[in-house]
Amino acid sequence: MEIDLALLADAATVDAAGKLNILGVFDRISVGGFPAQHPHVSLVLRFGASMNEAGDHSVEIVLRDPDGAEIVRLNGEIKVGLGPPATGGRVRVPQVVNMERLVFQKAGRYSFDVSVDGEHQVGVPLFLHDATPQGPSAEA
Repeated sequence: MEIDLALLADAATVDAAGKLNILGVFDRISVGGFPAQHPHVSLVLRFGASMNEAGDHSVEIVLRDPDGAEIVRLNGEIKVGLGPPATGGRVRVPQVVNMERLVFQKAGRYSFDVSVDGEHQVGVPLFLHDATPQGPSAEA
């Protein structure tokens, strides 16, 4: 099983027909100082599986800070069925993981590391930047 789509967005949904709807794709956040809290992040993933991979699979998502320290760990399972005969039984399964009020302690590169059945599949980067004006004021 592989992940063929992985990104961060302001919002995302999967409709009843399995169609993925994504709004506001991003990989950078500018903040006004640290620690910084971000109100909402949607981690969008699309899993691809062949006919012989049908069944239950464990999924682990770990958010790591710029030093590699773990901030958040989410564990779950995904159930994969067989795809239509026209696709040779292959299936694509979209998933949206919504996270609220994430707190970031410092600037730098964060990563949402995603593993399936204990095997690392993808790292989705998120860069945080301190947009607070630095240095002396322009007024004298």
